[in-house]
Amino acid sequence: MTKLSVNINKVATLRNARGGNRPNVVSVALDCERFGADGITVHPRPDERHIRYQDVHDLKPRLTTEFNIEGYPSRRFIDLVCSVRPTQVTLVPDSPEQITSNSGWDTKTNLQLLTDIVAEFKACGIRTSIFIDAQPVMAEYAARTGTDRIELYTEPYATNYPADPAKAIQPFAETARVAAGCGLDINAGHDLSLENLGYFLKIIPSVAEVSIGHALICDALYLGLKETIKQYKQLCKN
Repeated sequence: MTKLSVNINKVATLRNARGGNRPNVVSVALDCERFGADGITVHPRPDERHIRYQDVHDLKPRLTTEFNIEGYPSRRFIDLVCSVRPTQVTLVPDSPEQITSNSGWDTKTNLQLLTDIVAEFKACGIRTSIFIDAQPVMAEYAARTGTDRIELYTEPYATNYPADPAKAIQPFAETARVAAGCGLDINAGHDLSLENLGYFLKIIPSVAEVSIGHALICDALYLGLKETIKQYKQLCKN
């Protein structure tokens, strides 16, 4: 069964819009766990425009499921992750100016950089995942870094899914096949939703974990958080 990790960045965005501590990020994360989430994902950016570095420290001792911290491996980020020691760190090649992640790593060009960073995290006992585009060659070079997993950047799939699901999934299925052949586990995330998640996992059932935030929080506005997580979990089971 594919695990569901709930990205709570949008909860932090809502909190930060008014100041104070409402909604409480830790309380929402614990509710997500209570409602069936298999993990919690956060992405602390340098400007702390949603998840703050302090949130990461506050969450770690309270969570009972897998904790995934994603972000660009600046020295500050590396030090945070090594201090907190989450279950997993996901390396994302985003600049501070980006609204959200919009591409994966060029693992061939950045092979040595990623190899060094992966080694540092693994020395701390932290499972590592590298965010990549759906290109088999990127999976092949990711494997050379020593990483445990790759995370497929799924926005192109989500964008093209309504017009032609089979065509949209094809590069992802091929990259997943190559990644598995290289001994890598496979995660996926970005714009996965109740509409497109089921088909993705039907075609690529080997996905270990999906990280979903924006669509899940949007759905929760109408369905409620408990029912929303239930529906995503049902798709993960199928």
